[in-house]
Amino acid sequence: MKTVSVVLEPDASRFVALGTHRGQVVNINAPKLTDERGGPTGFSASELLLASAGACSAWDVLEMVRKRRQQLTSLDVTVEGEQSTEPPWAYERVTLHFRLAGKGLRRGVLEHVIRLSCVRYCSVLATIKGVARIEATLEVVAPDGASSGRRRVTLASEPAERMGALVHELDPTPAEDED
Repeated sequence: MKTVSVVLEPDASRFVALGTHRGQVVNINAPKLTDERGGPTGFSASELLLASAGACSAWDVLEMVRKRRQQLTSLDVTVEGEQSTEPPWAYERVTLHFRLAGKGLRRGVLEHVIRLSCVRYCSVLATIKGVARIEATLEVVAPDGASSGRRRVTLASEPAERMGALVHELDPTPAEDED
């Protein structure tokens, strides 16, 4: 079981989140008193959800890329979230933009590991995918700085997979060739 504590620091108009690694804190914006002025004092809670999705998926991608012996020099993930205009302002779409740089990177391998992370391994995305549509793009940067540009990564579609399984269950025998 994971445990995180969120503590109000009233003098700083923020919350501080403490996880299992003591000494590591995350500043979270808190409502200001009516007479207080100034900007945000940390991440918003909904931004933290996006940061969590990006970090979780980046962790998976990094582990899998290393196992496949790809020579990665950098990995950046930008996460965009579109929220509903009505309370509780749930995310309706979350897009992860992966930017990877290195020598001899193979796009097919990178797309595969991103797909695995987004569909199978990232616990944060697994938690929100029932509410938000998850999308991903990939940009590969060569050692000389040349960029492939952002290209969409096709993620598995659960409804299509279920439909294929249903068709197979209804007709499990392959059609016989007629002579």
